Amino acid sequence: MTELHLLIDAVQRNCYIADARHAREMSLCTYLLEMREFYRWEQGIPLGETMARGDVGAWLSEREALWETLAEDNYDPLPVAGEKFDPFASGAINQRLAPHGLVYGAGIGRFGKPHFFLGQLAYREETDGLTVLVCEREYARDLSAIPAALQNGVVIVRREALRQWLWEKAEGWSMKKTPGTLARALAAHGYADDPRLALERMTDAETASVILHERGEHAAGGLLGPDWEKMLAGFKKRRPEILARAVRDNLADCLVTLPALIERAAWPQLHFWFTNFDGMRKEMFPLLAAFDTVKVGAGPSQADVPPVGGSKPGLRARGAIKVGAGGTAELQEIVRRGAEHWRAVASDFLDRYRKDAASAEDALESLSHDLTTIKL
Repeated sequence: MTELHLLIDAVQRNCYIADARHAREMSLCTYLLEMREFYRWEQGIPLGETMARGDVGAWLSEREALWETLAEDNYDPLPVAGEKFDPFASGAINQRLAPHGLVYGAGIGRFGKPHFFLGQLAYREETDGLTVLVCEREYARDLSAIPAALQNGVVIVRREALRQWLWEKAEGWSMKKTPGTLARALAAHGYADDPRLALERMTDAETASVILHERGEHAAGGLLGPDWEKMLAGFKKRRPEILARAVRDNLADCLVTLPALIERAAWPQLHFWFTNFDGMRKEMFPLLAAFDTVKVGAGPSQADVPPVGGSKPGLRARGAIKVGAGGTAELQEIVRRGAEHWRAVASDFLDRYRKDAASAEDALESLSHDLTTIKL
C-alpha cells in the first residue's frame, strides 16, 4: 500500500485519543506496567532487555502531555484504498486490507474503552463458522494490547501482544519462582533450559488456546443471542459488567476451551489456563478452583504443542504432563456441570434484563454470589 504510512499514523492517533480518555482509569500499578511495556514496543526494545529508567520516565511525561492535547478530539477516519472509513468499520476496512496482508482491529472493550490496532497477517483459517486472522508484527496499537478478540464472526489473534503478555507472566514468576500451575506450564515448555525458545513454544501453544476461547465465546453468543451484548453495552457500573463478563467467560471455557484441551491432552496449556483462572471467575466457580492439576499428571513425558496455522510443525514441549484417568474424568465432570450452570445463570441475567432493562443493572450489582456460584 502506497499510503500505508498514512493509515498507520491515523490508526495510531486514534489509539492515542482512546488512551488519553481512558488510561488513567487503571490502577497506578497496572498503568505503570502497561506504560513500560508500551514504551518497549514503541521503541522496538526486545523482551527481557533492560530499559533505562530515565528514558522511560521522560517518555511517559511526554506521552501524558500529548494526551492532554488529544483527550477532547474526535477519532479520525481512516484512509484505505483511496477511501475514508469510520474507524469502527473494521469489517469494511479489512475487506480492503486483505489483499495487502494487513489486519485492522477496532472495538469497545471493558468499561467502554475503545481499542484499535493495525498488524501484519501471519495466516488465516476457517473453523466452526468463524474466520480466524492471526497477526504477527503490529504497526499501530493502544496502551492495552489485547491478545485476541471476537467480533462479527471474525477472531483476531495478535501473537506479538500474546508473546509480550506471556513474557510478563514468566518474568513475574522468575522473581519468586513460586510452585504451582505456572511453574508446571513453564517447566513443560523447557523454560529453565532456554527461556526464549520456551517463550516461542508457549506463544504457539497459547495461540491455539486463545482461538479455542474465542470459539467458546462464539458458541456462548449463539446460545445467548444479541440481547447479551446490548445488556453489556448498557451497563454504567463496573461490578455488573465484571460479573456478566465472568459468567460468559466461564460458559465459553466450559463449552469449548476446556473440553478441547482435555481431548487433546494439552496439559501444558491446561496448567497455564488454571494460572489465569482468577478474579471473579474463580470466586464464582470454587468447584473448579479446588481442582488440583497435579491430579492430571503421572510424570513427565514428551508432547507436541499444536502447530500454528497448520503450515509448520509444532514445537516439542519438554516435560509435558500425561493425564491420569481419574483426574481426567473428574475434570470432565466439573466442566460438564459448569456448562449447564453458567448457561442457566446467563439466561437468568437476560431474563432480568428483558423484563426491566432500566433496573437490571442495579439488580445484578446487588446479586448475591449464592445465586451464581457452583458449589462443591
